[in-house]
Amino acid sequence: MNIILLGPPGAGKGTQARRLVEERDMIQLSTGDMLREAKDSGTEMGEKVAKVMAAGQLVTDEIVIGLIEEKLQGDNAGGFIFDGFPRTLPQADALGELLTKYNNTLDVVVEMQVDDEALVNRITGRFTCGGCGEVYHDDTKRPAKEGVCDVCGKSDMKRRADDNADALRTRLMEYYKKTSPLIGYYYAKGDLKSINGLGEIEDVAALIKTALN
Repeated sequence: MNIILLGPPGAGKGTQARRLVEERDMIQLSTGDMLREAKDSGTEMGEKVAKVMAAGQLVTDEIVIGLIEEKLQGDNAGGFIFDGFPRTLPQADALGELLTKYNNTLDVVVEMQVDDEALVNRITGRFTCGGCGEVYHDDTKRPAKEGVCDVCGKSDMKRRADDNADALRTRLMEYYKKTSPLIGYYYAKGDLKSINGLGEIEDVAALIKTALN
C-alpha cells in the first residue's frame, strides 16, 4: 500500500508515519530526511543536494523527484508513506508518473484536518528527541524523566527555531497557497480520505487505520 499523509505543518504527519512504519512495515519517505541523508551519502545526487543547501538555495523539484525515484526502485514490500511530498500540483503529477513507471499505485491520500489556532498552541509547545525523533509537548506529553527520551533514553531534546507563532503562521500561509490545492486534486481522483487530526495520537491513529482499511 502506498499512501500520502496530507496536512499543514504540525498536523502530526511525522508522528503518524512512524506508527505506520512500526505497525505495517511501511517505508516513510520524508523529504527533509531524504535531503539530509542524500547530503551525507557521497553519491552524485548527494553532492548536488549538498551544493544547493550549502549555497542556501531552495532544493528544486527535479532533485526532490530524483530522490523519490531512487527510493521507489528499492525494496517496498510494505509500501511507502509520502510525508511532506508532494507539496504542489506539479509534484503530484510527477509522483503519479513515477508510480506508474515502477508499476505502483497510490492507494489513499489521508488529509489530516486541523484548526489553525489549535495548531499554534500545539506547535509552540513542541520539542523532539534529537536521537530518535520522538515528539513531546510542554503541556500534553512530557517525558517521564525530565530531559530524557522515554523511547531511546538520550538527553538530546531539541526545539525547532521556527516553532513559534509568527513563523508558524507564515508556514501555514505557504501551505494554503501551494499545498492545499492538492486536497481538491486528490478528491477529484477519488483518493482522498479526510480525518480529524486534532485528537489524541491514539485516536488519530485509529482514524487513519479506518481510512486505510
